[in-house]
Parts: sequence; C-alpha cells; structure tokens
Amino acid sequence: MKRGLVILAIVSAIWACKSQQATVVEEDITLQSESGLDSLSGLKNGPNLMYVKAHCTSCHSAKMITMNRFTREGWKDKIRWMQKTQNLWDLGEAEPLVLDYLEQNYAPEPQQARRKNLEGVEWYELN
Repeated sequence: MKRGLVILAIVSAIWACKSQQATVVEEDITLQSESGLDSLSGLKNGPNLMYVKAHCTSCHSAKMITMNRFTREGWKDKIRWMQKTQNLWDLGEAEPLVLDYLEQNYAPEPQQARRKNLEGVEWYELN
C-alpha cells in the first residue's frame, strides 16, 4: 500500500512539473513573438532558428553570431574553420538550413555609399 502511494506521489509530482513547464514555454513563445528575438538566446526569430540553437549555441554564446555579419559563403567558411580547428561535427542535412538562417538574419548590412563629388564649386585659396 505504501509503495503504491509513493509511486502515485512521484507520478503526480512529475505531471505537475510538466504542466508548469508547458506554461513557461507558452509564455516564452509570447515574449519571442513580441520582441522579434528568441528570449533565451537573443537571436532573431525565424525559420531554422532551432537548428542554429542546436548546432551553434551548444558550443558558444549566441553573441558570437550576433556580433558578426558574413555572407553565406563567409558563414560557410566559418563553419569549415570550426570543423577543422574546433572539432565542430558535420552538420549534415542541417547545414543548408543553418546557412539559410544566418544569411537571412546575419548578413552584412548595406554600406552607405559616399556622396558624389561636388561639381561646379568655385574654391578660394586660404591665406
């Protein structure tokens, strides 16, 4: 009888923890959609974010991503460097998905062009 009560108590505790956890996840999703950022990593929300979190933030901070801007080829070079020197595993089928996310959300920002040279200006000499 005691054994049955102990098992019932353990199952009830586990069930209660899972239901509380589900509530927290729902709140996190709400925060994510309002801010545009993942509330845990600070990365931009978007398709394939879960692949980036699984393959990238398991080894380093998300700030290593957010502080850099590369083209798709640049991100691919970084992945190859990490595989060669940092023991990053082969991303397999997830690699194009990770690159899609990084290219869409962390590509170089457009550079502001220099204005055209002034024309037809009469310059004077400084004394």
